[in-house]
This record gives sequence, structure tokens and C-alpha cells, in this order.
Amino acid sequence: MDKTILKKLFFSTFYLSAFTFGGGYVIVTLMKNKFVDELKWISEEEMLDLVAIAQSAPGPIAVNGAIVVGYKLAGLWGVIFSILGAVLPPFIILTLVSFFYAAFKENFIIQSMLQGMKSGIGAVIISVVYDMGSSIAKTRDIFLIAVMVLSFIANYCFGVNVVFIILVIIVIGAVRTVLNERGRRKSV
Repeated sequence: MDKTILKKLFFSTFYLSAFTFGGGYVIVTLMKNKFVDELKWISEEEMLDLVAIAQSAPGPIAVNGAIVVGYKLAGLWGVIFSILGAVLPPFIILTLVSFFYAAFKENFIIQSMLQGMKSGIGAVIISVVYDMGSSIAKTRDIFLIAVMVLSFIANYCFGVNVVFIILVIIVIGAVRTVLNERGRRKSV
């Protein structure tokens, strides 16, 4: 077991978690930047797969993302170190905020900062959608592009629950994989 990877994994997830505001989807882009672009530990395609797994599992996507990335990079110890790195900053911050909640609630400066952060968070989420969508478009797989577009339409235009969309896509993906495997076996 490489202690350097565990140390870097802990501090990377700790840093990302400490400076990520706006929910789990914001951390996805930051994780991609850190683990794909900067450290080159994971390919972009692997990162998309890991995000899909993290997104479809119950619980916060930031923690689920840390779990799947940690497991991919360092097995069970990677999971433990990445979970600690992802969970400690919000725990510390929320503990401190809870002590000063009454003062923060009415503070004009704090309220103004939070309002300003909303714009930045929106931009980061759009960036995540663009990155993930463009990588699917680059595959030029009409089926995947159609699933992506139809999923967006189902949720945005018709209000179909995301959980239902994810479950349907899991079934579609499983069926497609089985059919592709059968096709490969017949051609061999």
C-alpha cells in the first residue's frame, strides 16, 4: 500500500470538500480537475463512470464520489481516507456555524456573501453539465446521446422524478450491455 497515495487522497478530498459550496454536483468538476487533469490518476471516461455510480447510489454525491474514487485508487484504505477527507470539513464547518447561527442569520455581510455564492455555484454546475454532456457527445454514440437528451427532457419538461429516470437508465444500460456481449460472443 502506497502511503503517498493515501495521504494525497485524504488531503485532496479534504481540500475539495472544504472549499466546495453548493452541493455535491459542484465537487464533481473539482474532483475531475484534481484526479483527471492534475494528478492523472483516472481517465476522463473512468471519472464519468465513477460519477454515474456515485450519483445512482444513495447518499450525498460528494461522499459517494469520494468512496468510488478512493476505492479505484487505493482499495478499502482509499475509501476510508477519502471518506474522512470528504466528511471532516463539512462536519467542522457546520459545528462552528451552529455555535454562531443566531449571529449569522441576521448578518447582512454573511447574507450578501451567500447570495453572491449562488451565482458562482450555478456557473460551476453548468460547467459540470457541459463537461459530462460534451464527453458523451464526443463518443458520437447516437444511443447515448439520445438517452442523455431524453432524460433531460423527461425531467425538465415533464417533471419525471430523477430516481425513476436513473432506474430506467440502469435497466436500459444493463440490457444494452447484455445484448452487446451476446453480439461479441456470436462474432467470435
